[in-house]
Amino acid sequence: MATVTFDKATRIYPGAKKPAVDQLDIAIEDGEFLVLVGPSGCGKSTSLRMLAGLEDVNGGSIRIGDRDVTHLPPKDRDIAMVFQNYALYPHMTVADNMGFALKIAGVPKAEIRQKVEDAARILDLTEYLGRKPKALSGGQRQRVAMGRAIVREPQVFLMDEPLSNLDAKLRVQTRTQIAGLQRRLGITTVYVTHDQVEAMTMGDRVAVLKDGLLQQVDSPRNMYDRPANLFVAGFIGSPAMNLVEVPIIDGGVKFGNSVVPVSREALTAAADKGDRTVTVGVRPEHFDVVEQGGASTGSLSKDAPAGLAVTVNVVEELGADGYVYGTAEVGDGRQDLVVRVNGRRVPEKGSVLHVVPRPGELHVFSTSSGERLSD
Repeated sequence: MATVTFDKATRIYPGAKKPAVDQLDIAIEDGEFLVLVGPSGCGKSTSLRMLAGLEDVNGGSIRIGDRDVTHLPPKDRDIAMVFQNYALYPHMTVADNMGFALKIAGVPKAEIRQKVEDAARILDLTEYLGRKPKALSGGQRQRVAMGRAIVREPQVFLMDEPLSNLDAKLRVQTRTQIAGLQRRLGITTVYVTHDQVEAMTMGDRVAVLKDGLLQQVDSPRNMYDRPANLFVAGFIGSPAMNLVEVPIIDGGVKFGNSVVPVSREALTAAADKGDRTVTVGVRPEHFDVVEQGGASTGSLSKDAPAGLAVTVNVVEELGADGYVYGTAEVGDGRQDLVVRVNGRRVPEKGSVLHVVPRPGELHVFSTSSGERLSD
């Protein structure tokens, strides 16, 4: 097995003014499962193809273990790639598809058969070895593509959105199988997806890209709890974090009819940038709903409930939980907000909730630069 290192790796397509991948710096540990995630066009697939040798590297370098593979052809990199469209040979059986690369490499037939049977056992494909791809479901075809990668025993697995052609239920099931399989095999894996839920549930670490630039690389838990900037905060999490621009006042920020305490360091950092407002981030599960029977602690008015008034537009009932999708008056305009509520006590459509962020669960970002200000 091996480590993988992107050392300021850059890819500029001919005729383009901006790099598709701009000085990418990531060190991937031996046996680690790293997920590259981001919106379409962010450079994640280009990064993977640079590692595979399918795209030129215009600056920086890429290493697998101690070897500089920046300009090596794909066949010399000791990697195996699993594609979105499976890329199976339709005229070959499952067994022949899985063993084809070994056959081309001149591996003895008995050894090929043994490796294919071992991989088929791991992937629950033994009874399908004599079938052609057209006789398989999408999930089974994807497992065959995985098997073809496994039999080669590469140093690194590369996976480019391998689950995007599967239906939702099968995608959840297969991503669990892939993550479990990778941990069992211990092979360093770089996995590309646009689905942040997939990224958070599969990766040991997640790297978020935007416009070719690395925004943050961290464990899923740290990325959820401490997003580095506004982009990561809004991208990671489902439903997404609520981001609200609010004015700074003594000791905190004005959130609707309440003063919400904010760390002195965050307020000082905002003042140093000349910001009179900050953008606060609140996860849907980190709002408290204030009863409407009168004012509460922290309210700026004795006659009105604390917090921000949210008009309920839609309620998504999920059994134990419910999500309220509503709008609130913020500054000079209206803003959409999502609030998690008790699934057994969901509010009526058209009603008004007053919500305040839970103490200690507020994320504070610079409105001007987007960077994180809170600890």
